[in-house]
Amino acid sequence: MQPEISFEFFPPRNVEGTFRLWDTVQVLAPLSPRFVSVTYGAGGTTRDLTRDVVATLHKHSGLRTAAHLTCVEATKAETLEIARGFAEAGVQDIVALRGDPPKGAQSFEPFPDGFGSSVELIEALRDTGDFSIRVGAYPDTHPEAANAQADIEWLKRKLDAGADEALTQFFFEADSFFRFRDACQKAGIDKPIVPGILPIENWDGARRFAQRCGTHIPAWVEDAFVTAKRDGREDLLATAICTELCSDLLEGGVDKLHFYTLNRPELTRDVCFALGVAPEVKLENVA
Repeated sequence: MQPEISFEFFPPRNVEGTFRLWDTVQVLAPLSPRFVSVTYGAGGTTRDLTRDVVATLHKHSGLRTAAHLTCVEATKAETLEIARGFAEAGVQDIVALRGDPPKGAQSFEPFPDGFGSSVELIEALRDTGDFSIRVGAYPDTHPEAANAQADIEWLKRKLDAGADEALTQFFFEADSFFRFRDACQKAGIDKPIVPGILPIENWDGARRFAQRCGTHIPAWVEDAFVTAKRDGREDLLATAICTELCSDLLEGGVDKLHFYTLNRPELTRDVCFALGVAPEVKLENVA
């Protein structure tokens, strides 16, 4: 059985980025994702761009589009005004996150009269009744969490507050997700937890990203990419590793996958093809 898929994009910062985003949409839209999401930059730096891209995607692409919304650098009133704008544009899905601290800040501090946590944001969005709400989850412990159990308890609070589904941070081995899923079930979490998948376009960048967000890097992955880079086979290795990870997840009972595309669609497309997810073909009536 082929999985249901979804994709994450980020808003462009310049003209070149705009073309890249729309090329990415054109490549991946034929795979019929159940939704696509658009991120905020760190510290809420692309809030306006996110709003504009979400509205445009929703209106012109035919894709169900989810907007990221964070607690950073905005009052409660300002954040809910952004949410109202999404609802008025017909957007029914939000990925609700606390958000990274603004540039230069060492830790998250609530904005004056702003939401103090993702749970507060979720509760406010739930009370509007306008949205399906997704939240983040961490198979490898979040850098700010006291331990793995604290991470799971916080996820449960977010889901109990009104979120409908969780999307995980990326990971490198299927067992990381399965351990997390089992621990969540033991904690009484019964809402869907969808694994987040990062096709590795650039190993150095992926390693830095993993180190920042606390994702465990297995030694075999590091060694494999060092060797592949030396031999000029990075793309082949990346496709093989990502496809094998997704296949292991599907064999373990996963039926949905969420891909972090980084607005570079080819590797994500190739992995989807390998999993049996192909563009829908409409046959013309030639009778």
